[in-house]
Amino acid sequence: MFHVTTRRSFGPALGFVLLWMALVLSAGSSYAADRLRISTTTSTDNSGLLNVLLPPFEKMHNCKVDVIAVGTGKALKLGEAGDVDAVLVHSRKAEDKFVAEGYGINRRDVMYNDFVIIGPSADPAGMRKASSAAAALAMVAKANAPFISRGDESGTHIKEKELWQQAGVKPAGAWYFESGQGMGEVITMATERKAYTLADRGTYNAYKGKKTDLAILFQGEKGLFNPYGVIAVNPKRHPHVKYGLATKFIQYITGHDGQKIIGSFKQNDEPVFFVYGQQKRK
Repeated sequence: MFHVTTRRSFGPALGFVLLWMALVLSAGSSYAADRLRISTTTSTDNSGLLNVLLPPFEKMHNCKVDVIAVGTGKALKLGEAGDVDAVLVHSRKAEDKFVAEGYGINRRDVMYNDFVIIGPSADPAGMRKASSAAAALAMVAKANAPFISRGDESGTHIKEKELWQQAGVKPAGAWYFESGQGMGEVITMATERKAYTLADRGTYNAYKGKKTDLAILFQGEKGLFNPYGVIAVNPKRHPHVKYGLATKFIQYITGHDGQKIIGSFKQNDEPVFFVYGQQKRK
């Protein structure tokens, strides 16, 4: 504890000390807001949604949300390690495993969109004629057409691997490139190389026309449904996590205010995510 004895013993220095203390306390108060750490997917971040979704929550609860945007696999690993308070991801099997193993609790559905296969408008692989998403990828492999993979165990990469397995193809060779990058970077790479890739519709809509001229060449299959869930990290596993604030965040993004923001958010005049109960535009 800092102790000031007498004004006389410090003389003019006392005024400086008191001013310094006031500045320190003032600066400290600006950082007094609570902080919530969430890990989420690059697709969520690249879509631009968080820029409009988080500020109202921060204002409502006088807090700051620190976002770590990585692939779903890495986002869940951060939760397993207790390095974040909540996760917002899109790989239901991995999410259920995360909860079953005791790392997370209170999983809730948040929103959904779908995966699309994009590529150059000329479509050298002839994908537009494909009868299924797996058949579309098989056509890419047969044509040795360039394909950029996330290659990062993200929700998108997991879906891509499922499709290759359905197609009976083990992708390899000069035509297939595993980038280890996020969705936005992959779309940029595919654009530069005139390649195909699997993307979530949200990030594609955010990049379409401004950062990419790639077209949607296959879409609409039931298996391309892409749901997102939010999970609080289990405080029994990691007592230091801010479970109370994480619970408030979950209530917010699954409640009326958060769902209204998510459902009305658009890029290039196109919806990016849909909320449950919202009619999807065809």
